[in-house]
Amino acid sequence: MEFIKVTEQYQPAIALIQLNRPKELNALNKQLMEEVRDTLQLLDKNEAVRVIIITGDERAFAAGADIKQMADKSAIDMLLIDQFSTWDQIRKTKKPIIAAVSGFALGGGCEFAMTCDMIIASETAKFGQPEIKIGTIPGAGGTQRLTKAVGKAKAMELILTGRFLSAEEAHFYGLVNKVVPVEMYLHEAVELAKEIAQMSPVAVQLAKEAINRSFETQLDEGLAFERKNFYLTFASADQKEGMNAFVEKRKPSFTGR
Repeated sequence: MEFIKVTEQYQPAIALIQLNRPKELNALNKQLMEEVRDTLQLLDKNEAVRVIIITGDERAFAAGADIKQMADKSAIDMLLIDQFSTWDQIRKTKKPIIAAVSGFALGGGCEFAMTCDMIIASETAKFGQPEIKIGTIPGAGGTQRLTKAVGKAKAMELILTGRFLSAEEAHFYGLVNKVVPVEMYLHEAVELAKEIAQMSPVAVQLAKEAINRSFETQLDEGLAFERKNFYLTFASADQKEGMNAFVEKRKPSFTGR
């Protein structure tokens, strides 16, 4: 891998993907996103991995898309390149993904963080969709995910002005899970990942799938989907182990079966 670093057992059951274009503040070029996609597909198949963390460095999670790759393209060029199909595949990752964000998460970087399931932010983190300032709009889900996260009025303000959100503002509006000192942001993401990794992998996958479905459907359909996945957990050994352990007042041992 040229633009990412991967540690499959960063912690037991936890994999770490680090974006690695420091000179470009981790700008998201096509190759980097393809490397992330391919890695996530492999980690999804790795039974030793239960939770995935994606991070950048202290200066930037990702400062945006690589504008140099797009500046001279025509509308037809962009249609044929179809770069966002890679993002669609990333979104289909079954295992939970935590974004550990410090510094800039702007444009595509903000969209990438929102594609993850949870966000832990350092106090220095800044989120925004400044595409309007270069004559375009978000193209990797910013108008949709930001609106669902912070509401129509605030999303409209941020996207139409290009203004940034501080880490504390992002937490206030529900975009991030937690804000911690810069020296703690990766540690905090690991602690959250450890907690999730102790749960049944089957139940975690089904719960993630059902939560994501709530953003894509009307309430009745979402409730029906949730109910189906709830019933499906009763086909797993993990469900039997979890409920038996509760009755027997002991800690469950989940196997992902």
